[in-house]
Amino acid sequence: MAKSKSELHPRNKHKEGYDMQKLVLRVPALQPFIKKNPSGVDSIDWSDSKAVLLLNKALLLEYYKLQNWSIPPGFLCPPVPGRADYVHYIADLLANENDDQIPTGKGIKIFDLGVGANCIYPIIGAAEYGWRFVGVESNPRAFKSAKGIVAFNDHLRNKVEIRQQVDPSSYMEEVIRPNEFFDALMCNPPFYSSVEEAEHHNQQKQRNLKPASKNASRNFGGQSHELVTTGGELAFIQGLIEASALFPTRVFWYTTLVSSGRHLNVFYKQLKELQVTEYKTIEMKQGNKISRCLAWTFLRPAERKKWKF
Repeated sequence: MAKSKSELHPRNKHKEGYDMQKLVLRVPALQPFIKKNPSGVDSIDWSDSKAVLLLNKALLLEYYKLQNWSIPPGFLCPPVPGRADYVHYIADLLANENDDQIPTGKGIKIFDLGVGANCIYPIIGAAEYGWRFVGVESNPRAFKSAKGIVAFNDHLRNKVEIRQQVDPSSYMEEVIRPNEFFDALMCNPPFYSSVEEAEHHNQQKQRNLKPASKNASRNFGGQSHELVTTGGELAFIQGLIEASALFPTRVFWYTTLVSSGRHLNVFYKQLKELQVTEYKTIEMKQGNKISRCLAWTFLRPAERKKWKF
């Protein structure tokens, strides 16, 4: 059993670490990559992108009801425990509006902005809580991959719909249908403003890996559109906040991951200017990494009480 990840959400299936031999039964190709870490515990070389991909595939097959999962070469491989944390904190947000009971089942509908080739949030949300998802994707290869994952996994077919956003610069426009409502929106935005910035961050991360990596490739992969956007995450999230004001009553909780804490005050100021009724930041920590979930709603108290979960 790998080292405990006690900083993960209490409902996270991976907070006690990984049973590598159990995962190997799901994905036998993982076996050659397993080795003892300095503590004598089964682990992998976290700088090896193939090992990371196989491990996360095994986690998805073992814990999230999948029969099949793959992504195109070079696309972003999701670190499953951290992605699961985001889903669980969304569940907590909804529970706070539902007498502290997590609403489950197909009556709950989530909008995944930028579902990606890996389709990770619909996979986890459908398995853990039975939610329905609309996943939106503008990249043609990622769109095709996400649709394939849904098509080849029985329990996703009637819970997950993948829609193509024709305009990559758009957010919800053109994909939210008339009279369509969502209990939450999730987003994992591209964080970097340039390929050079992404590579610099990757080199820093590789130096922090133990043992230090001899290979500077990104261990979780990622295409440029998944990692880079004009203006970085600051501009992307500002655009998302602005776009959310176009649909103030169609989504209960708007949320997004925020990598850099120094951007938060900019977002808070913008949210106040748009007169949202509430916003909050949830800190999430996985190992040495700290990320944040920024959430906001335009709904007034009376509207929130009438919302049907």
